[in-house]
Amino acid sequence: MAIPVVDLADFSADEKKKSSFVQSLGKAYEEVGFVAVKNHGISEQTTADLYKYTKEFFGLDNDTKRKYEIAGLAGQRGYTSFGKEHAKGSKAADLKEFFQFGQTVEDKDPIAAEYPANITVAEVPAFTPTFFKAYRAFEASGSQLLRAIALYLGLNEKYFDPFVHNGNSILRAIHYPPITSEPASAIRAEQHEDINLITLLIGASADGLEILSKQNEWVPVTSLPEQIVVNVGDMLQRLTNNKLKSTTHRVVNPPREKWGSSRFSIPFFLHPKSSMSLACLPSCIDAKHSKEYPDATAGEYLDERLREIGLKK
Repeated sequence: MAIPVVDLADFSADEKKKSSFVQSLGKAYEEVGFVAVKNHGISEQTTADLYKYTKEFFGLDNDTKRKYEIAGLAGQRGYTSFGKEHAKGSKAADLKEFFQFGQTVEDKDPIAAEYPANITVAEVPAFTPTFFKAYRAFEASGSQLLRAIALYLGLNEKYFDPFVHNGNSILRAIHYPPITSEPASAIRAEQHEDINLITLLIGASADGLEILSKQNEWVPVTSLPEQIVVNVGDMLQRLTNNKLKSTTHRVVNPPREKWGSSRFSIPFFLHPKSSMSLACLPSCIDAKHSKEYPDATAGEYLDERLREIGLKK
């Protein structure tokens, strides 16, 4: 399935191109939930470095990696070992291990007290500075996309800005190891929807991502190397009272002859500050669309979902 493609450069162009970009993005998120974005601002070098140092980290022995698995952080910083996370409603653990890098507050904002410090990987010196640089690039790109979404929803263009500045976003490096025996589930990552506002994904190292179409069929997602894939998360779906779709997706296992290969994936989960209200926007509620969700803050909803997927007790 060739998902809709948009060019983020158009958002900074003349008013006609900007308006066209806003409409194309919004329509794609209403109908599909996924778009491919070109001219997204994340450099090829940054992408190459991310994958290089991600592979170096996951190539370390298990005892070394477990030094970076910090009890009590619910996986929100550092390493989470294989088989710890599962999709909401699934008992089968996903066939992955991952490392999470979060917000670094640099402007004395008191919200810094809410965030645990990032975990520095001593064995791969370039890992932490590379992730910090990439985090800022993803944050900038995601903020531009949210400005376009705000305009599509009839909001002030900068509606999301105060919520995502020093927000609780996560850059996650995922390793799906080679499959060495018949898995309990045929899925590397069971079907799920993302928790956050939007997710930005730079090309995974192997195929496997599939989305559930409106026809209830699983369809492989493809994008070109210079594009990133960006999808709507549950927080944005709640905020818009289902106007924008949080699309169900999964990562399937490769054909048996490719079981010996690892798969690496690095998504950026764009989260707002925990205090942001996810109460359905009044403009998304009318006679045909009654309010579907109870009021909650982003922090309350995140806490609920982390418990549902097994990362928090």
